Amino acid sequence: MGVRLYLVICFILVAGCGNGDKSGSGPRDTINVNLGNEPPTLDWSLATDGTSVMVINNIMEGLTSFGEDFTSKPNLAESWQITEDGKTYTFKIREGVKWSDGKPLTAGDFEYSWKRTLNPDTGADYAYSLYDIESAEEYNTGTIKDAGKVGVKALDESTLEVRLRRPAAYFPSMLAFITTFPQRKDVIEKHGLEWTEPENIVTVGPYKVASWRHHDNMLLTANPDYWGEKPRINKVKMIMNENTSSALAQYESGELDYADSKSIPPLEVPRLKDLPDFTTTPQFRNHYVAFNVEKPPFDNPLVRKAFAAAIDKKSIVDIIQGAGFVTSSWIPTGMLGYNKELGIEFNPQQAREWLREAGYPDGKGFPAVTFLWPDVSNNRVVAEALQSMWKEHLGVEVRLINEEWKVYLSTINTDPPQIHKASWGADFPDPHNFVSIFTCGAGNNRTRWCNREYDALVEKAAEELDPGKRKAIYDQAQTVLLETDSPVAPFYTSNQQNMIKPYVKGLKPNPLDHIIYRDVYFEENVADAGDPAK
Repeated sequence: MGVRLYLVICFILVAGCGNGDKSGSGPRDTINVNLGNEPPTLDWSLATDGTSVMVINNIMEGLTSFGEDFTSKPNLAESWQITEDGKTYTFKIREGVKWSDGKPLTAGDFEYSWKRTLNPDTGADYAYSLYDIESAEEYNTGTIKDAGKVGVKALDESTLEVRLRRPAAYFPSMLAFITTFPQRKDVIEKHGLEWTEPENIVTVGPYKVASWRHHDNMLLTANPDYWGEKPRINKVKMIMNENTSSALAQYESGELDYADSKSIPPLEVPRLKDLPDFTTTPQFRNHYVAFNVEKPPFDNPLVRKAFAAAIDKKSIVDIIQGAGFVTSSWIPTGMLGYNKELGIEFNPQQAREWLREAGYPDGKGFPAVTFLWPDVSNNRVVAEALQSMWKEHLGVEVRLINEEWKVYLSTINTDPPQIHKASWGADFPDPHNFVSIFTCGAGNNRTRWCNREYDALVEKAAEELDPGKRKAIYDQAQTVLLETDSPVAPFYTSNQQNMIKPYVKGLKPNPLDHIIYRDVYFEENVADAGDPAK
């Protein structure tokens, strides 16, 4: 249908064209956004991906939340006390908080949730994030069988005690992350694997799941029992469109009110970047190549370093049209521990020399290599660029394979290929969240790399309260990770590219990529500003 004809029809019909969630000429009550793909799970003990986290952050909350400067502030915990040695926290659960089925939130809901995540039968990749808690690692790895020995306990309905194995300055920040959100034992035991379906799930956040048409869309509606300030927009419709060109067309036609990098093709950025609704936000998210160190030839660190040195990071950043900026540091810029001097820089001559030392001069005799990438966003152009670089600078043929997001996550969790493209975004704004994922046994360590020296440095930095000393320890840890063993090769840090309709207010992209729709509203008197009919 031509644009003019569409406008004429919309003008004649007057009502509802472009946004099916309005009625007549009344105010909008639905914000339409694009998730990009199907959330693999809404079980916050199992979720590991940004899509799932985006939904969960709008239907659930934790003991703490983040203020404007990312410092921790009370949330479901109205207050807490810390012992002088920094190892025991006592939280008072906020009065009057109800689950979406009307039942009161209790301290026991946190104890159950954390111990469920740590239970080895749950299979939670993020269980390691709770290892700061006394006996948590031992329980999760099966060294001890008694969950009662784990250092989290509901002293009464409104008091939660948490005992740490050592002080951790970042611990309150962790409590705003999904792994620490409460869960209802009765609901999970009644519904089993189906407990996260809309008809079963109970939540305490500003929104609740009203419907979930798998691989199509999800509808969130305002939770009438929410304890805090009620959402100003009643509904959030999250579509699941993996095609960036199609998603951008939906935004430009008024079918979407907000679109981020999942909905913006890189080639369209030069056209869009001068528009008033286009914004760019640096993120705490690094993109990297991960090597499976158990699969030849990447069991040889010289090969891994050769592949890292053959990556022309600047060229990739140019290809993705400003959706990122070059990095070699694993800890991202803006965080304590970032060091631009660390890591392996683009150096084709050094790359060829490392490959020669590994026994493959000019790539001769190099075995077949497979590189996996997730079929979302701009990963195709990035994968093809890497393939070309490794061919040009190393003389190595790399076969590319791609998988749908949910399948990709399953593959890298169960049997990571020789190489895969991955990214890591901050769960909470502390470097421990980045360095800890490559410790031995960490559920999100898909490289299979294990270095006890590195683990000891990560542990030492976690205990150190002096920022200067802590940074020095992170420098040592990153040297081992990036330059000595090189199981990963970071090459760019994300810039989140956003398109936000001018009538959408209160939507503020941030480095954590936490978009909480509770605070979003439509500007009065311009409710229909984005409709094609207007």
